[in-house]
Amino acid sequence: MRTIDDSILLEDPILGRVFAAEFARRNAKALTRRGFIKVTGIAGGGLILAFSLKAGAIGKAFAAEEKDTSGGVDLNAFVQVRPDGKVRIYAKNPELGQGVRTSLPMIAAEELDVAWDDVVVEQAWLDEKLFGRQSAGGSMSTPTNWMPLRQVGAAARTMLVAAAAQTWSVPAGEITTSRTKLHHGDKVLTYGDVAEKAAKQPVPEVESLKLKDRSAFSLLGQRITGVDNLKLVTGQPLFSIDVNVPGMVFANYTKAPAFGARVKSANLDRIKQLPGILDAFVLDGQGEDYTSFSPATPIYLPGVAIIGTSTGAVFNAKRELRVEWDKTGPNVSHDSWTAFAKAAAELGKKEEGEAVNGVVGDMAAARKNAKAVVKGFYTFNFVAHAPMEPQACAAHVKDDGTVEIWSSAQLPGQAATAASKLLNVSLESIHLDMKRGGGGFGRRLNCDYMTETVAIAQRVRKPVKLVWTREDDMTHDFFRPGGFNSFTATLDENGKMTGFQDHMIGFSRSGKVPAPRGPATSTPKPPATYFPAVVTPNVRLTQTNLVAFTPTGPWRAPGDCTLAWTVGSFLHEVSTAAKRDHVEFLLGMLGEPRWLDPGNPSAMHTRRTADVIKLAAEKSGWGRKLPSGRALGISFWFCHLGHVASVAEVSVDKQKHIIVHKVWQVADVGPIVNLSGAENQLQGAVIDALSAMRIKVTMEDGAIEQTNFHQYPVRRIVETPEVEVHFIPSEFEPTGLGEPGLPPVGPAVCNAVFSITGERIRTYPVTEQGFTI
Repeated sequence: MRTIDDSILLEDPILGRVFAAEFARRNAKALTRRGFIKVTGIAGGGLILAFSLKAGAIGKAFAAEEKDTSGGVDLNAFVQVRPDGKVRIYAKNPELGQGVRTSLPMIAAEELDVAWDDVVVEQAWLDEKLFGRQSAGGSMSTPTNWMPLRQVGAAARTMLVAAAAQTWSVPAGEITTSRTKLHHGDKVLTYGDVAEKAAKQPVPEVESLKLKDRSAFSLLGQRITGVDNLKLVTGQPLFSIDVNVPGMVFANYTKAPAFGARVKSANLDRIKQLPGILDAFVLDGQGEDYTSFSPATPIYLPGVAIIGTSTGAVFNAKRELRVEWDKTGPNVSHDSWTAFAKAAAELGKKEEGEAVNGVVGDMAAARKNAKAVVKGFYTFNFVAHAPMEPQACAAHVKDDGTVEIWSSAQLPGQAATAASKLLNVSLESIHLDMKRGGGGFGRRLNCDYMTETVAIAQRVRKPVKLVWTREDDMTHDFFRPGGFNSFTATLDENGKMTGFQDHMIGFSRSGKVPAPRGPATSTPKPPATYFPAVVTPNVRLTQTNLVAFTPTGPWRAPGDCTLAWTVGSFLHEVSTAAKRDHVEFLLGMLGEPRWLDPGNPSAMHTRRTADVIKLAAEKSGWGRKLPSGRALGISFWFCHLGHVASVAEVSVDKQKHIIVHKVWQVADVGPIVNLSGAENQLQGAVIDALSAMRIKVTMEDGAIEQTNFHQYPVRRIVETPEVEVHFIPSEFEPTGLGEPGLPPVGPAVCNAVFSITGERIRTYPVTEQGFTI
């Protein structure tokens, strides 16, 4: 992950790949059997099977009567087949609404051949020595856990079959399994019947495991209700904001409107006299300056803490708080979007940026020999994450040196490490109870709210729950960065694109552009790993950065969420200039079916690309006659290992109001784990993408101007168009789905708007050009 010094910069084509790679890393250490049993606290006996995510090796089966075994086994996660027939599977990753608490256990359950009704899903606590890397982000949960979870399920099934074979004195090859039962002719045993005996069987080698053929899947690919759904609809306390423990006090933390400003004075005496208020005090923050304030180095900023007997009392007192802020420091933000946009407009007139990110072929020659040259300048604003649940956390710093934390986080290990450094205690003394998060979209990758809570808890020495107001959440985000793209494309006499140039204008604290990352640094292939640069013979990518201090971080489909709109819209400009149908134009760029970077699992595949574009066109009836004022738009994007095409049916009235009637989403992400969850991901991506077309964050003198939803109009449920989802069940390994469904939606809509109005949308949000949506 990049630090704040360069994470503010324009979301470039490589950021998404770097982000995904971060989540692919795994961390595991050896743990003894006795330590494993002690940590898990499992009772009831049966087959307890651990396995390693680091090495991909199955660990050992443990029964209560076994002697202690030390060393050599990397225990990261486990399933337990209990004597009562229930199968307990731990969901190790954080759940923030993406459905992994259901989908990941389904993978193990499929290979184990159990009835889903017999599965008990338990949320794991934070223990990366035991469970391996626990994270949520980058759409990496499924690809990184797919094979290990299949292996542990198959290993447990193999051991159960061996136990049944002993019981019946028959060859194991004659026994079949289905729905938590073993069969041999007319004889039937439940898994619970042989669980204890199975625990004594030798653990099979990974190489010997026989995994199911995908055609034999009976659970995966079905629509399975989320394991928390009943609790969610009945209002059960699942979230950080719901935590309540004996003796708890409640808190809020007020920071400066301008990033980095310090407290000069505050009316603390007045606040302490208000009803329900127990205390109020200033915290100076961490460090002398805040240049390291980033996802990778979480710290807390200066501010005023208010402690009370209830969240309501604290919020009421916050309204009475008056703070004078010191904005004189060298690291205080004075950012101005107005100034940024003016500077970028001038920079966009230049063909070249200050730094060269990649060159392929000869773009100058392509321009010289072109039949036509197409240019376009695109602007997109900063945006906030705005999850439904504002940031919240509870913590108790105890006198014995241990720390309890209750919170949702996308990187809980990073949060615990930050707390241990802040308190100067060992990581082992911190227990983090991972609560369900009310949305994340990248916001909870940053644990500033948790470090604030821990700092306050260290002061009050009681359990304390910190809850941010919506205004806190909106104005103190790690925002998706705004930016600008100045494009140039060249066409030959046949309307084929021969050259592609992109001058990206973004931001960093220093104004410098870091060296290219990811595949760009290790291969002579195009440093631009995004479409269409990877299929264009002449490419030139340059970048210029403006100085900015506003904190930024990943937003759903980081990097790709903005690049896809600018590129997808510009490609429609190019196909229009070439007088070619856009579907035909896109397909014509792909060439023969191939991986664009053989051996690189993060590469785009042209056949998969063509397949999703063709199916999207087919399902939407591309080319059919539509009523006046209505049109179809299409776009494709590849990111986070997923190939997705979107078609939008759109109308525009005389007042320039855009109505999206229907969206077709077609994806190739390999086999689907939970069809219900997968459909929800693509449907939700449409809603987020349409919201992104009308929301923005601006700042003046370092202060964010949008403070709540009245100024930040996210999409409401009554505005949701019909969404039709299709998956291509390709033979490839599964990939994530949270990110790749969003990027192509926006350009599909904008391309349809151009087809209706003849006006090219070059600003995000579209309201900057007088449209409404």
